[in-house]
Amino acid sequence: MARSVLCTGLGVLQLGRKTALLSGARFYSQSESEPLTLEQQSDGIRRIILNNPKKRNALSLSMLKSLRENILADVDSEDLRVIILSAKGPVFSSGHDLKELTSAQGREYHTKVFHTCSEVMTLIQDIPVPVIAMVNGVATAAGCQLVASCDIAVVTEKSTFATPGVSVGLFCSTPAVAIGRAVPRKVAMEMLFTGTPISAHDALLHGLVSKVVPEERLEEETLSIAQRICQASRPVVALGKATFQRQMAQGRDAAYATASKVMVDNLALRDGQEGIRAFIEKRKPVWSHKAEKAHD
Repeated sequence: MARSVLCTGLGVLQLGRKTALLSGARFYSQSESEPLTLEQQSDGIRRIILNNPKKRNALSLSMLKSLRENILADVDSEDLRVIILSAKGPVFSSGHDLKELTSAQGREYHTKVFHTCSEVMTLIQDIPVPVIAMVNGVATAAGCQLVASCDIAVVTEKSTFATPGVSVGLFCSTPAVAIGRAVPRKVAMEMLFTGTPISAHDALLHGLVSKVVPEERLEEETLSIAQRICQASRPVVALGKATFQRQMAQGRDAAYATASKVMVDNLALRDGQEGIRAFIEKRKPVWSHKAEKAHD
């Protein structure tokens, strides 16, 4: 059911449908007038929108905490099938808020910033539903890391990607974790050593993004992918995503052993057997979307 929630430093206030400005949305911010993130969910698709364009959607500690809460909210619900992450304004995200990284904040605060950021990035890959980045603009430093961490990235032709930290004396070491696993090593190193932006088409060529589309088709193309994911069985997708992440960190032989076992586990799922029966009987499958077993 659609819902609206306003989150403030004092807690959570449920809003009635008549008073909510955006049906089915959650708002996260330090103040009601300037929400940092927006969340909407309908038909299995959760939309999370970075909503601080005046600060180039910087991944401040507050923004990261809000994003983490958006991602984790009812993440195991059968109603959630896919997440789309986008941003308002011409900048998807400029990365960390450098004002939080001065000596005045101190080492403990800096540690908290990077720990929270790493937690958000790993959450994106560890949660059971796919996460799609929908990018229409600039993504730099931790903003580029955010795109690289998503399972799928659909971007416009005007989008650019960079890791310019070296230019301000802060090498993009944490963004390099995600980017270095998405693009070839030498491409990553050039990005990291020079800070030079790459175009959307170069990002596609090197594997940082999935698809480049005209700006007017961004929403349509992204929703089309999300809707196709929603047509699949949730536990099957969850099992596949988890297995892909695990086997990619393994050597070839170990990866085949892992994947072979999971294929057998997949066959034991109720939805696994339903899909096979539906294919044989030439009909559409009727998914349970439950991780129930058909056999041991």
